Amino acid sequence: MLLANWNNGHVMRAMPPLPSPSLQEPCALPTIAGVDEVGRGPLAGPVVAAAVLLEPRDMPLGLMDRIADSKTLNMGQRTEIAAALQGCCVFALGWADVAEIETWNILGATHLAMARAIKALGTVPGRVLIDGNSAPALPCPCECIVGGDASVPAIAAASIVAKVARDRHMEVLAESCPGYGWERNRGYGTPEHLDALRRLGVNEHHRRSFKPVREALAASR
Repeated sequence: MLLANWNNGHVMRAMPPLPSPSLQEPCALPTIAGVDEVGRGPLAGPVVAAAVLLEPRDMPLGLMDRIADSKTLNMGQRTEIAAALQGCCVFALGWADVAEIETWNILGATHLAMARAIKALGTVPGRVLIDGNSAPALPCPCECIVGGDASVPAIAAASIVAKVARDRHMEVLAESCPGYGWERNRGYGTPEHLDALRRLGVNEHHRRSFKPVREALAASR
């Protein structure tokens, strides 16, 4: 099993060509990878994608029934399911940091994170199912499914894995950048976070191309 490493109003810019993933090992058997991301909307922190290869025969009894869109689960449920998936499924994470979000814009950075997650699997899936309506260039067939995190178990599993990984990362950032409430708001533009932007200012983990952050920068000059 592949053990994943958990800790690895927008201005849209002309986007240079994205780096192309290059996977060298062909998959021995047809496989389907579910892919989802978390972190497109926050004002701070990275965007994170997960790719998951589900094999129901290897899963503990009842686990498949617990997999759902991460947005419908509480933190405890997500953490438990992610830990269970880590013990029985192959999955990998892809990250795009704030500098890459600023360089490629949020859609491009999301595609980059997705491509990195697929590459990190170490094998080319026979097919990739991606939540949403936009996909990166991949070395295998892919299909976009709007609402896939609520209807496709592999995508739902990816949404859980990505959410748990990013939440843990934001908790670590909150320790080094106290006062913004990232351990609670995960970098989203909540009243708590917006108030902290006004009081504490913008730091290196903020996405300066996002409107509330731009406004905070302008107000501080």
